[in-house]
Amino acid sequence: MLEEKTISRIPSKGYAAQNEHTNLAPWDFERRTPGENDVLIDILYCGVCHSDLHAIKNDWFSGVFPMVPGHEIVGKIASVGNQVSRFKTGDLVGVGVMVDACLECENCHNHQEQFCATGVQTYNHIGRDGLPVYGGYSNNIVVREEFVLNVSEKLSLAAVAPLLCAGITTYSPLRHWKVGKGHKLAVLGLGGLGHMAVKFGVAFGAEVTVLSTSESKREAAKALGAHNFVVTQDEAQLSTVKSSFDFILDTVSAKHDIDVYLSLLKANGVHICVGIPLEPLSVSPFSIVGGNKVLAGSGAGGLAQTQEMLDYCAENNIVSDIELIDIKNIDTAFERMLKGDVRYRFVIDMNTINQ
Repeated sequence: MLEEKTISRIPSKGYAAQNEHTNLAPWDFERRTPGENDVLIDILYCGVCHSDLHAIKNDWFSGVFPMVPGHEIVGKIASVGNQVSRFKTGDLVGVGVMVDACLECENCHNHQEQFCATGVQTYNHIGRDGLPVYGGYSNNIVVREEFVLNVSEKLSLAAVAPLLCAGITTYSPLRHWKVGKGHKLAVLGLGGLGHMAVKFGVAFGAEVTVLSTSESKREAAKALGAHNFVVTQDEAQLSTVKSSFDFILDTVSAKHDIDVYLSLLKANGVHICVGIPLEPLSVSPFSIVGGNKVLAGSGAGGLAQTQEMLDYCAENNIVSDIELIDIKNIDTAFERMLKGDVRYRFVIDMNTINQ
């Protein structure tokens, strides 16, 4: 039973793709019946992640349709189940890339719920009750309380939304590898993920260099706090940073030559992939064994670390740089995103879904 709203199924409005060949369009649907440990959230803002488009188009694997994307959610709690202890009606909260897990396996006990074998992603997935789950391109969402995060009133709520994916995806590996003072960090790519990597790297005390194919991004990188900028297509510039970085955080989702970037690492350096190209990576073993180098990957962080990141951002006034859009303009936003024409993340004002 929910406080204030005793509703079995929750009527919802969203934008959905009916299959991989259709654009997003308005879709009325119902959320699952809220349980005693659930919260009902009225969604205020939802970030637009490149993975939303990959999912809609079946770029990685067959999707669950109709599909309502969105996993960078900020909203306000409308009602809570009678066993909910951490939240109350009216609280500002966030929901990231997952909405459920077993909470009993080794990964869950290690605060890595994102790797739970029976975990449930925020959209394009089947819930533990056997029903499809729908994401944040909608006016509300029902979520188990353990997967709801506190959001500070100190920051712009719209600009907080991308922290739930782009933020934690870059914060997590930097914390895992203990990047900080005395380290030279290169951020490969300056987009939705890259701009957050620069902000966190600088905040943690590292010397940050942006590696980009585009000279036009130099001033933008410096404005974000980057100490250096290198155009990777300029051999002269690239040669000046050979064997110079302790870490490279690779945010690129397009095909690129990993061997080139491994050559920029010092001995024992670490190249961390957070971008997901559609084609498999090709790496020469000599690029790794020559210098004891590490090629690593990182997904989004667990619940505790995501809350830690949100708290850190509130304390240090860190948010994403965004462009706020009407949901009716989502297809145009996707087109611009593919062209790199956004600095650096689109966020949907979900109030526009009712207009």
